Amino acid sequence: MSGHAGEPFAKLPVEPKPPLRRFHQARWDEPIIFEQSRPGRRGISVPAAGVPAVELPGSVRRAEPPRLPEMGQLQVLRHYVRLSQENLGVDNAIAVGQGTCTMKYSPKINDRFVSDPKVAELHPLQPEDTVQGTLEIYWQLERILTEVSGMHRVSLQPGSGSAAIYANVAMIRAYHASRGEGRQRDQVITTMFSHPSNAACAKTAGYEIITLMPDADGYPDIEALRAAAGPRTAALLITNPEDTGIFNPRIAEFVDIVHRAGGLACYDQANANGLLGITRAADAGFDLCHFNLHKTFSTPHACGGPAAGACGVSEALAPFLPGPTVEFDGERYYLDADRPQSVGKIRPFIGVTPNVVRAYAWAMTLGAEGLREVAEIAVLNNNYLMHKVLQIPGASAPWDRRRVEQVRYSWQELSEETGVHSEEIGIRAADFGVHYWTSHHPYVVPEPFTLEPTEAYSQEDLDEYAAILAHVADEARRDPDFVKGAPYNQTVHKTDQTWLDDPKSWAVSWRAYVRKHLS
Repeated sequence: MSGHAGEPFAKLPVEPKPPLRRFHQARWDEPIIFEQSRPGRRGISVPAAGVPAVELPGSVRRAEPPRLPEMGQLQVLRHYVRLSQENLGVDNAIAVGQGTCTMKYSPKINDRFVSDPKVAELHPLQPEDTVQGTLEIYWQLERILTEVSGMHRVSLQPGSGSAAIYANVAMIRAYHASRGEGRQRDQVITTMFSHPSNAACAKTAGYEIITLMPDADGYPDIEALRAAAGPRTAALLITNPEDTGIFNPRIAEFVDIVHRAGGLACYDQANANGLLGITRAADAGFDLCHFNLHKTFSTPHACGGPAAGACGVSEALAPFLPGPTVEFDGERYYLDADRPQSVGKIRPFIGVTPNVVRAYAWAMTLGAEGLREVAEIAVLNNNYLMHKVLQIPGASAPWDRRRVEQVRYSWQELSEETGVHSEEIGIRAADFGVHYWTSHHPYVVPEPFTLEPTEAYSQEDLDEYAAILAHVADEARRDPDFVKGAPYNQTVHKTDQTWLDDPKSWAVSWRAYVRKHLS
């Protein structure tokens, strides 16, 4: 096979990829699907059932048909393809900028597994004898996660990371109630840079929240923990490394302080990408932990759901696990709902099966050595990117500490010099086909941006991402108003922040938006 003028392809000159890609996002001004509905249009003609009609009792009949969009197949296909072209994600962008979310490659072969009718068409109420393979996958993945965490048992029932945190809080509450201390222990301790869902879930369960601020070295203040821990302490809920990327080397001492006060220690390992095969929750003395399968174990975020959480507990907490649990008697797998101390269901049925299958396939493909290699490469990538980012004038990483799998950086110096804020730099970066996340509020790190490269990205990817940030920072110095005016070739919209301040203006559905703002 030959190229131009009969020359072999191998001899053709190869131009190096430009440092900044010529990117322009599709922009369709696509209407909401409900706006495109036209009465009488159909995507498919449903044939008659061929059996006598059954008259349903009025109590289970709709008063009127559901108000679904009426569209042809081509219009539906075109609508969703257009929306997909207006999105950035791990399949078409360097997604290292979604710090704390561990946006990694999810192998497409695993999507083939979950789209197989044997998985996709499972019904949650099928008899156990017909779902032995699925139950075995649950059982085996639980065993894998007990090895990874060092815990005694794992439940895969929670449908998200926050649901897993809430399940752990529910078990903490049930444990103390079983000992007659449920009313007494009404405080939960967490840290400023732990995931906010820790405080939110504990608050939802009725606990008073005590938040430890970082000390001068960037670690959670251990003296503040000593002062807070006492007879009212139910638990410590802590992320480590925290969202700064800093690992707390005294974590076992934190656990010991809480234990001596009679409380439990719960490890938020939603972002365990830099820890796999290196350190385990049980090794530091934790009583509970959780993983996000839609982060560390590669199952996709899917725009916020369906996700999957995994709760791990010590032997003392195992009786309180959500039910039913998946059990194995040596011959068959079965569901055990006869658990009198269980906190009950955290979600319907036993878990998010497609994501459990994806996570199981990912872990089995890698094996124990591969899981550790994931952590090693993630840490290497993070520190390489940090080296590149800190060479950009105006960027910094507060606290001179080694980082694990992510870093919370700051543009404070650049912002003070130019007046350009971190959010504006992020919007301008989208003009180059990438994005980044600032951080959770409040902005304890001023003008923050949080990057997490994971193991999925190459050196070339990291170089390109750092080059984009350097280019935008240079633009901010030369022409701040140009950066503030972005985006120019993206579909990103700038939100009116005042809308967020008034709950009466919030609309979580299209119909709510029409009712509140268009009618």
